[in-house]
Amino acid sequence: MPPAVPFAGGDPTPPPHIPVMVDEVRRLAGVCAGDIVVDGTFGAGGHARVLAADLAGAGTYIGVDRDPSAEARFAAFAAEVDPLATRFVRAPFPEAFAQLEAEGLSADVVILDIGVSSMQLDEVERGFAYSRDAPLDMRMDPSSGVSASELVATADEGELARILREYGEERYARRIANALVRQREVAPITRTSELVDVVLGAIPVAARYAPGGHPAKRTFQALRIAVNDELGMLDVGLDAAFELLAPDGRLVVMSFHSLEDRMVKRRFEAWRGSCVCPPGLPICACGAMSRATTITRGAERPTEDEMESNSRATPTRLRAVRRIEPPVPVADVERRPR
Repeated sequence: MPPAVPFAGGDPTPPPHIPVMVDEVRRLAGVCAGDIVVDGTFGAGGHARVLAADLAGAGTYIGVDRDPSAEARFAAFAAEVDPLATRFVRAPFPEAFAQLEAEGLSADVVILDIGVSSMQLDEVERGFAYSRDAPLDMRMDPSSGVSASELVATADEGELARILREYGEERYARRIANALVRQREVAPITRTSELVDVVLGAIPVAARYAPGGHPAKRTFQALRIAVNDELGMLDVGLDAAFELLAPDGRLVVMSFHSLEDRMVKRRFEAWRGSCVCPPGLPICACGAMSRATTITRGAERPTEDEMESNSRATPTRLRAVRRIEPPVPVADVERRPR
Protein backbone atom coordinates (compact mmCIF):
# COMPACT_ATOMS: atom_id res chain seq x y z
CA MET A 1 0.00 0.00 0.00
CA PRO A 2 1.30 3.51 -0.74
CA PRO A 3 2.19 5.70 2.24
CA ALA A 4 -0.65 7.59 3.86
CA VAL A 5 -1.42 11.01 2.41
CA PRO A 6 0.51 13.49 4.57
CA PHE A 7 -1.24 16.47 6.09
CA ALA A 8 1.78 18.70 6.58
CA GLY A 9 5.49 18.68 6.06
CA GLY A 10 8.27 20.26 4.13
CA ASP A 11 9.60 23.79 4.24
CA PRO A 12 7.14 26.12 6.01
CA THR A 13 8.57 29.17 4.21
CA PRO A 14 6.02 30.43 1.65
CA PRO A 15 7.22 30.33 -1.95
CA PRO A 16 7.87 33.65 -3.67
CA HIS A 17 4.82 35.14 -5.38
CA ILE A 18 4.84 34.53 -9.13
CA PRO A 19 2.08 36.24 -11.12
CA VAL A 20 0.31 33.87 -13.52
CA MET A 21 0.34 34.35 -17.31
CA VAL A 22 1.74 37.83 -16.88
CA ASP A 23 2.87 38.24 -20.51
CA GLU A 24 -0.52 37.16 -21.82
CA VAL A 25 -2.37 39.47 -19.41
CA ARG A 26 -0.18 42.37 -20.51
CA ARG A 27 -0.84 41.67 -24.19
CA LEU A 28 -4.60 41.35 -23.77
CA ALA A 29 -4.94 44.37 -21.49
CA GLY A 30 -3.10 46.57 -23.99
CA VAL A 31 -2.42 49.28 -21.41
CA CYS A 32 -1.27 52.63 -22.86
CA ALA A 33 0.12 55.76 -21.24
CA GLY A 34 -2.71 57.77 -19.71
CA ASP A 35 -5.13 54.85 -19.29
CA ILE A 36 -7.25 54.23 -16.23
CA VAL A 37 -6.68 50.66 -15.03
CA VAL A 38 -8.87 49.03 -12.38
CA ASP A 39 -7.41 45.91 -10.78
CA GLY A 40 -10.40 44.22 -9.19
CA THR A 41 -8.39 41.63 -7.26
CA PHE A 42 -5.07 43.29 -6.36
CA GLY A 43 -3.73 40.48 -4.17
CA ALA A 44 0.06 40.68 -4.09
CA GLY A 45 0.27 43.10 -7.00
CA GLY A 46 2.20 40.86 -9.37
CA HIS A 47 0.21 41.86 -12.45
CA ALA A 48 -0.09 45.44 -11.20
CA ARG A 49 3.64 46.09 -11.39
CA VAL A 50 3.77 44.99 -15.02
CA LEU A 51 0.67 46.89 -16.13
CA ALA A 52 1.63 50.04 -14.22
CA ALA A 53 4.94 50.12 -16.10
CA ASP A 54 2.97 50.35 -19.36
CA LEU A 55 1.21 53.48 -18.07
CA ALA A 56 4.61 55.17 -18.42
CA GLY A 57 4.06 57.57 -15.54
CA ALA A 58 0.65 58.79 -16.76
CA GLY A 59 -2.88 57.68 -16.03
CA THR A 60 -4.26 56.02 -12.91
CA TYR A 61 -3.96 52.56 -11.38
CA ILE A 62 -6.79 51.64 -8.99
CA GLY A 63 -6.39 48.55 -6.84
CA VAL A 64 -9.39 46.80 -5.30
CA ASP A 65 -9.38 44.06 -2.66
CA ARG A 66 -11.61 43.07 0.22
CA ASP A 67 -8.71 41.53 2.14
CA PRO A 68 -7.45 44.07 4.72
CA SER A 69 -3.87 42.79 4.36
CA ALA A 70 -3.87 43.86 0.69
CA GLU A 71 -3.95 47.53 1.65
CA ALA A 72 -0.38 47.47 2.99
CA ARG A 73 0.80 45.64 -0.11
CA PHE A 74 -0.87 48.26 -2.30
CA ALA A 75 0.83 51.03 -0.34
CA ALA A 76 4.20 49.43 -1.07
CA PHE A 77 3.27 49.10 -4.74
CA ALA A 78 2.15 52.75 -4.90
CA ALA A 79 5.47 53.86 -3.43
CA GLU A 80 7.33 51.87 -6.09
CA VAL A 81 5.46 53.36 -9.04
CA ASP A 82 5.44 56.97 -7.79
CA PRO A 83 4.71 59.51 -9.32
CA LEU A 84 2.00 57.40 -10.99
CA ALA A 85 -1.44 58.24 -9.64
CA THR A 86 -2.78 55.33 -7.58
CA ARG A 87 -5.80 54.60 -5.45
CA PHE A 88 -6.90 51.69 -3.27
CA VAL A 89 -10.50 50.67 -2.63
CA ARG A 90 -11.01 48.10 0.10
CA ALA A 91 -14.24 46.34 -0.81
CA PRO A 92 -15.51 43.29 -2.68
CA PHE A 93 -14.96 44.00 -6.35
CA PRO A 94 -18.68 44.22 -7.35
CA GLU A 95 -19.21 46.86 -4.67
CA ALA A 96 -16.03 48.74 -5.64
CA PHE A 97 -16.93 48.74 -9.34
CA ALA A 98 -20.39 50.13 -8.61
CA GLN A 99 -18.86 52.82 -6.39
CA LEU A 100 -16.37 53.85 -9.08
CA GLU A 101 -19.07 53.96 -11.76
CA ALA A 102 -21.25 56.11 -9.49
CA GLU A 103 -18.32 58.53 -9.23
CA GLY A 104 -18.37 58.86 -13.02
CA LEU A 105 -15.17 56.92 -13.62
CA SER A 106 -14.70 54.96 -16.86
CA ALA A 107 -11.92 52.38 -17.06
CA ASP A 108 -9.82 51.60 -20.09
CA VAL A 109 -8.85 48.25 -18.56
CA VAL A 110 -10.38 46.09 -15.83
CA ILE A 111 -8.61 42.93 -14.75
CA LEU A 112 -9.94 40.17 -12.49
CA ASP A 113 -7.84 37.38 -11.01
CA ILE A 114 -10.64 35.27 -9.54
CA GLY A 115 -10.49 33.18 -6.38
CA VAL A 116 -8.03 32.87 -3.52
CA SER A 117 -4.70 34.66 -3.91
CA SER A 118 -1.28 33.11 -3.47
CA MET A 119 -0.71 35.39 -0.49
CA GLN A 120 -3.85 34.09 1.22
CA LEU A 121 -2.85 30.50 0.60
CA ASP A 122 0.60 31.15 2.03
CA GLU A 123 -0.68 32.89 5.19
CA VAL A 124 -1.11 29.73 7.23
CA GLU A 125 -3.29 31.29 9.91
CA ARG A 126 -5.97 32.13 7.33
CA GLY A 127 -6.92 28.46 7.04
CA PHE A 128 -7.13 28.25 3.23
CA ALA A 129 -4.57 25.46 2.82
CA TYR A 130 -5.16 21.79 3.52
CA SER A 131 -1.41 21.19 3.87
CA ARG A 132 -0.95 23.16 7.11
CA ASP A 133 -2.70 23.03 10.47
CA ALA A 134 -4.48 26.30 11.20
CA PRO A 135 -7.82 27.65 12.39
CA LEU A 136 -10.53 26.69 9.91
CA ASP A 137 -11.44 30.19 8.75
CA MET A 138 -11.09 30.75 4.94
CA ARG A 139 -12.64 34.24 4.95
CA MET A 140 -11.03 36.64 2.48
CA ASP A 141 -12.15 39.43 4.80
CA PRO A 142 -11.61 38.05 8.31
CA SER A 143 -13.64 40.89 9.81
CA SER A 144 -16.96 39.86 8.29
CA GLY A 145 -19.03 36.87 7.34
CA VAL A 146 -19.20 33.29 8.54
CA SER A 147 -16.01 31.25 8.81
CA ALA A 148 -15.61 27.76 7.38
CA SER A 149 -15.74 26.25 10.86
CA GLU A 150 -19.03 28.05 11.55
CA LEU A 151 -20.44 26.89 8.22
CA VAL A 152 -19.47 23.28 8.93
CA ALA A 153 -21.01 23.58 12.41
CA THR A 154 -24.37 24.97 11.32
CA ALA A 155 -25.25 23.77 7.81
CA ASP A 156 -27.40 20.66 7.64
CA GLU A 157 -26.14 17.52 5.93
CA GLY A 158 -28.03 18.16 2.71
CA GLU A 159 -26.66 21.69 2.40
CA LEU A 160 -23.10 20.52 3.09
CA ALA A 161 -23.45 17.83 0.43
CA ARG A 162 -24.78 20.38 -2.06
CA ILE A 163 -21.86 22.74 -1.39
CA LEU A 164 -19.31 19.98 -1.83
CA ARG A 165 -20.98 18.64 -4.96
CA GLU A 166 -21.67 21.98 -6.70
CA TYR A 167 -18.66 24.03 -5.66
CA GLY A 168 -16.07 21.29 -5.32
CA GLU A 169 -17.41 18.81 -7.88
CA GLU A 170 -16.68 16.26 -5.15
CA ARG A 171 -17.58 12.69 -6.06
CA TYR A 172 -18.00 11.68 -2.42
CA ALA A 173 -19.95 14.76 -1.33
CA ARG A 174 -22.70 12.85 0.47
CA ARG A 175 -20.24 10.63 2.37
CA ILE A 176 -18.11 13.58 3.45
CA ALA A 177 -21.14 15.63 4.51
CA ASN A 178 -22.41 12.73 6.61
CA ALA A 179 -18.99 12.34 8.23
CA LEU A 180 -18.83 16.06 9.01
CA VAL A 181 -22.21 15.95 10.75
CA ARG A 182 -21.27 12.86 12.75
CA GLN A 183 -17.94 14.35 13.79
CA ARG A 184 -19.39 17.70 14.90
CA GLU A 185 -21.76 15.83 17.20
CA VAL A 186 -18.67 14.55 19.00
CA ALA A 187 -16.56 17.72 18.87
CA PRO A 188 -16.51 20.94 16.82
CA ILE A 189 -14.36 20.97 13.67
CA THR A 190 -12.29 24.09 14.19
CA ARG A 191 -8.95 23.37 12.49
CA THR A 192 -7.84 22.52 8.97
CA SER A 193 -6.16 19.32 10.16
CA GLU A 194 -9.44 18.12 11.67
CA LEU A 195 -11.27 18.76 8.41
CA VAL A 196 -8.62 16.83 6.47
CA ASP A 197 -8.94 13.90 8.90
CA VAL A 198 -12.71 13.79 8.41
CA VAL A 199 -12.37 13.80 4.62
CA LEU A 200 -9.74 11.05 4.65
CA GLY A 201 -11.90 8.94 6.94
CA ALA A 202 -15.02 9.42 4.79
CA ILE A 203 -13.72 8.48 1.35
CA PRO A 204 -12.75 4.99 0.14
CA VAL A 205 -9.15 4.00 0.88
CA ALA A 206 -8.30 3.82 -2.83
CA ALA A 207 -9.49 7.38 -3.35
CA ARG A 208 -6.87 8.66 -0.92
CA TYR A 209 -4.15 7.75 -3.41
CA ALA A 210 -5.92 8.57 -6.67
CA PRO A 211 -4.25 11.06 -9.03
CA GLY A 212 -5.46 14.63 -9.07
CA GLY A 213 -3.99 16.08 -5.92
CA HIS A 214 -4.75 15.89 -2.22
CA PRO A 215 -8.07 14.16 -1.47
CA ALA A 216 -9.23 17.13 0.63
CA LYS A 217 -8.58 19.65 -2.15
CA ARG A 218 -12.13 19.70 -3.48
CA THR A 219 -13.66 19.99 -0.01
CA PHE A 220 -11.47 22.97 0.83
CA GLN A 221 -12.28 24.61 -2.51
CA ALA A 222 -16.01 24.11 -2.01
CA LEU A 223 -16.09 25.50 1.52
CA ARG A 224 -13.92 28.48 0.52
CA ILE A 225 -16.25 29.33 -2.38
CA ALA A 226 -19.29 29.08 -0.11
CA VAL A 227 -17.76 31.09 2.74
CA ASN A 228 -16.78 33.95 0.43
CA ASP A 229 -19.76 33.70 -1.96
CA GLU A 230 -17.22 33.65 -4.78
CA LEU A 231 -19.58 32.63 -7.56
CA GLY A 232 -22.23 35.11 -6.44
CA MET A 233 -19.58 37.84 -6.38
CA LEU A 234 -18.39 36.84 -9.85
CA ASP A 235 -21.93 36.78 -11.25
CA VAL A 236 -22.63 40.34 -10.08
CA GLY A 237 -19.05 41.53 -10.54
CA LEU A 238 -18.77 40.64 -14.22
CA ASP A 239 -21.69 42.89 -15.10
CA ALA A 240 -20.37 45.64 -12.83
CA ALA A 241 -16.94 45.38 -14.45
CA PHE A 242 -18.41 45.61 -17.94
CA GLU A 243 -20.51 48.65 -17.06
CA LEU A 244 -17.39 50.34 -15.68
CA LEU A 245 -15.58 50.03 -19.01
CA ALA A 246 -15.18 53.01 -21.30
CA PRO A 247 -15.98 52.49 -25.01
CA ASP A 248 -13.28 50.20 -26.42
CA GLY A 249 -12.30 49.26 -22.85
CA ARG A 250 -10.90 45.78 -22.19
CA LEU A 251 -11.96 43.30 -19.51
CA VAL A 252 -9.41 40.57 -18.77
CA VAL A 253 -10.44 37.69 -16.49
CA MET A 254 -8.34 34.85 -15.08
CA SER A 255 -10.24 31.92 -13.58
CA PHE A 256 -8.91 28.83 -11.88
CA HIS A 257 -11.63 26.21 -12.00
CA SER A 258 -14.37 25.17 -14.39
CA LEU A 259 -17.24 26.76 -12.45
CA GLU A 260 -15.68 30.21 -12.74
CA ASP A 261 -14.57 29.80 -16.35
CA ARG A 262 -18.01 28.56 -17.41
CA MET A 263 -19.64 31.65 -15.93
CA VAL A 264 -17.11 33.97 -17.61
CA LYS A 265 -17.52 32.22 -20.96
CA ARG A 266 -21.31 32.46 -20.90
CA ARG A 267 -21.29 36.12 -19.89
CA PHE A 268 -18.82 36.97 -22.66
CA GLU A 269 -20.99 35.14 -25.18
CA ALA A 270 -24.08 37.05 -24.01
CA TRP A 271 -22.31 40.39 -24.43
CA ARG A 272 -21.01 39.39 -27.84
CA GLY A 273 -24.51 38.46 -28.98
CA SER A 274 -25.52 35.78 -31.42
CA CYS A 275 -27.48 35.76 -34.64
CA VAL A 276 -30.56 33.53 -34.34
CA CYS A 277 -31.73 33.77 -37.94
CA PRO A 278 -32.58 30.51 -39.72
CA PRO A 279 -29.68 29.08 -41.73
CA GLY A 280 -29.64 30.18 -45.35
CA LEU A 281 -30.71 33.80 -44.96
CA PRO A 282 -28.38 36.02 -47.01
CA ILE A 283 -28.28 38.69 -44.28
CA CYS A 284 -28.99 38.82 -40.56
CA ALA A 285 -32.59 39.90 -39.97
CA CYS A 286 -33.05 39.05 -36.28
CA GLY A 287 -31.74 42.35 -34.99
CA ALA A 288 -29.35 40.78 -32.48
CA MET A 289 -27.01 43.37 -30.99
CA SER A 290 -23.42 43.03 -29.85
CA ARG A 291 -22.04 44.87 -26.84
CA ALA A 292 -18.56 43.37 -27.01
CA THR A 293 -16.06 41.57 -29.17
CA THR A 294 -13.97 38.74 -27.79
CA ILE A 295 -10.23 39.35 -27.83
CA THR A 296 -9.33 35.76 -27.00
CA ARG A 297 -10.34 32.78 -29.10
CA GLY A 298 -11.65 30.50 -26.41
CA ALA A 299 -9.67 30.43 -23.19
CA GLU A 300 -5.92 30.90 -23.27
CA ARG A 301 -3.81 28.55 -21.15
CA PRO A 302 -0.37 28.81 -19.55
CA THR A 303 2.58 27.48 -21.51
CA GLU A 304 4.08 24.11 -20.62
CA ASP A 305 7.16 25.91 -19.30
CA GLU A 306 5.09 28.10 -16.97
CA MET A 307 3.08 25.17 -15.63
CA GLU A 308 6.31 23.29 -14.98
CA SER A 309 7.93 26.21 -13.15
CA ASN A 310 4.80 27.37 -11.30
CA SER A 311 2.29 24.64 -10.45
CA ARG A 312 -0.30 27.21 -9.34
CA ALA A 313 -0.56 28.36 -12.95
CA THR A 314 -1.76 24.97 -14.19
CA PRO A 315 -5.56 25.43 -13.91
CA THR A 316 -5.59 29.01 -15.24
CA ARG A 317 -8.07 30.01 -17.96
CA LEU A 318 -7.67 33.50 -19.42
CA ARG A 319 -10.37 35.32 -21.40
CA ALA A 320 -10.77 38.92 -22.56
CA VAL A 321 -13.41 41.09 -24.25
CA ARG A 322 -13.54 44.62 -25.64
CA ARG A 323 -16.62 46.80 -25.05
CA ILE A 324 -18.53 48.18 -28.03
CA GLU A 325 -20.37 51.41 -27.23
CA PRO A 326 -22.95 52.01 -28.51
CA PRO A 327 -23.94 48.40 -29.28
CA VAL A 328 -24.03 47.42 -32.95
CA PRO A 329 -25.84 44.69 -34.88
CA VAL A 330 -24.12 41.35 -34.56
CA ALA A 331 -23.95 41.06 -38.34
CA ASP A 332 -21.81 44.21 -38.48
CA VAL A 333 -19.29 42.78 -36.03
CA GLU A 334 -18.81 39.24 -37.10
CA ARG A 335 -20.35 36.90 -39.68
CA ARG A 336 -20.20 33.47 -38.09
CA PRO A 337 -20.20 30.40 -40.30
CA ARG A 338 -23.12 28.03 -39.87
